Formats: sequence, structure tokens, C-alpha cells
Amino acid sequence: MKIPATIVTGFLGAGKTSLIRHLLANVRGRPLALIINEFGDIGADREIIKGCGIAECDETDVIELANGCICCTVADDFLPAMRQILAREPKPDHIIIETSGLALPKPLVKAFAWPAVRNAVTVDGVVVLADAAAVLAGRFAHDPAALADQRAADPSLDHDSPLEELFEEQLLCGDLVVLNKQDQVGAGDRPAIEALVRPYLRPGVGLLWAEGGKIDPVVALGLGIGAEDDLESRPSHHDDGQDHDHDEFDSFVLQVPSIADPALIETRLKVAIARFDILRVKGFLAVDGRPLRHVVQAVGQRLERYYDRPWRPDEARQGGLVVIGQRGTAGGLDRASIARMVLDGLPA
Repeated sequence: MKIPATIVTGFLGAGKTSLIRHLLANVRGRPLALIINEFGDIGADREIIKGCGIAECDETDVIELANGCICCTVADDFLPAMRQILAREPKPDHIIIETSGLALPKPLVKAFAWPAVRNAVTVDGVVVLADAAAVLAGRFAHDPAALADQRAADPSLDHDSPLEELFEEQLLCGDLVVLNKQDQVGAGDRPAIEALVRPYLRPGVGLLWAEGGKIDPVVALGLGIGAEDDLESRPSHHDDGQDHDHDEFDSFVLQVPSIADPALIETRLKVAIARFDILRVKGFLAVDGRPLRHVVQAVGQRLERYYDRPWRPDEARQGGLVVIGQRGTAGGLDRASIARMVLDGLPA
């Protein structure tokens, strides 16, 4: 019997890690294996999952792929990770794969057709998370009918922006789409948000609303699609063989010394996010006199902070924040200026 695997995808900050933490806390002892793909040089998502304090979240069950976007490193990273999982005894009941927020899901689904994987694993389904407030703001979606009208009127109109194209790619490959962070939009806004998303959903794809990624594990891990046998129904801008280019995006790690007041970093980050159009910030801070690690996650101007677990004796009490943005945006992702803005006056 094949092991089912669920691919969890979605744009930066949509809530993929929150969804996985919720699933881990509610699978009632089922043995799971996780593959976490990061965009950035520190394993923030893996560390957040490991720091959740859930018994089912054993460190050996989580494999991190940090050498590049999973859709571009299938042979080098994903397939060896799958072989590692399949060699385990006992084998997991289910495999969850969290893609980078910049990944195209279809190349990953294609990898399940490889003989080394196909005989042992099937893609139960592709779950796509979307940040409802971001969709409403038009940051990661557009009106497809209006765009078609504009193209018809102006043949020289350039292709979609990388963010819009990536958002579409993820929706087009999905078997279940979760409009997350419903608490951050009004009930009256929901029809407009759904109208922006539905044109990219294939027939039969479910659409759910959620807060904090909280959906029933029976739904998320029981789609039974067999997506590797359903590739033709999942259109992609890259079906012509054109490479997915990550050069449109940039990331770096901002090293932060131990600080007295994390609220100061929050204030400065919000200014930097607005000034440099930063898409995503995630990582950890060390706070003077506090034994617990301080988690920081930001999507646009929405920033969340909380303490998760004690620093281990073998860890340096040093903060680190992954900063992700687009190249070529107004002001650019100016690493030196962002560092000065956030770290000015702090101990070296």
C-alpha cells in the first residue's frame, strides 16, 4: 500500500507552518514525516515546528531542504529526502511536504511519477494556502478578465508580475484551497476575495476559510487525489519548458544581538518593511534576561511575536531574521540600509 503525501504550498506568509503545527497537534498519534523547504539561510520554519512542544513532532521526523527552492532542486534534494523517509522503520502513515513560499508545486508533483517514488508514495493532494487580507489588497492576485481586456487593447503589455504569476501557479495546481486569516478581513469582504481566487480553481477544487491554518486533519490529509496521475489538468505558465526564475526575489539573514526590548525591533521592522517593500520576515530574537526564544514573523505590516521554547545550552543566544523581498522594487532590497534601520544603536 502506498504512503499518502500531502503537498502544502502557498505564498510567503500565507500560514503554511501554522497549518502544519495544527495538523501535528491533532493527528492523534499518527506517525508523520515532514519535509520543510526554506527560502533563506536559516531554518526558521523547521525551528518553529520543532519548537511547538508537540509530542508527535520528533526532531528525526523533520527533514529540512535549504539548498534552494524545492521545485528547482528535485533531483538533488527532494528525491534523496524521500529515499531517507522510505528507508525508515516503521514507515510513516503520511508525509507532509511544505514548499517554499516561492515554489511552483507542479514540478514537485511531477517528481512523484519517478519510479523510485511512484511505487511507494502517492500524492494525496495539494493544499494551497492564501492570505485572505493580501488577496483583498490585490497584492498577490488580479482580475483576470480586466487583464485580458488590457492585453487585447495593448498587445505590447508585458507579462504578469512574478508575484501574480506565482500566486496563479499555486492555485492552478491545488486540490484544496484554504483562504487563511479570515479574522483579518470582514465577513462582507469574503465574496470579493473568493471572486479573485475562483477563476484559477480547477473544477471540483474545494475552497475553505480558516483562521490560523486550523482545518480538520481528516480533510487536509484525506483528499485521496493521486495528483501524480492528474498532471494534465493542472495548467502552468511553465508547461512550455521555460525555467522558473528566482532571480526576481532576494533574501538575506539579518543577525540581531541579544536585545532588551523586542518591541523596538518590531517598530523598526515595520518602518523597514514599508520603506523597502519587504515581503516576508521570519526568525528569532534573543531577549536579555529571558530564557525563551522569541519568534518573529511578519507579512507586510502584520507582525506576530511570541516566545516558544528555551534556548538550548548548545545554542548561541543570537537572533537571526530572514528578510525576503523582490528585486527591482522601488528602493530595492537594500541590505545595508535595512540593517542600519533595524540595528542602529544596538550592541555589535
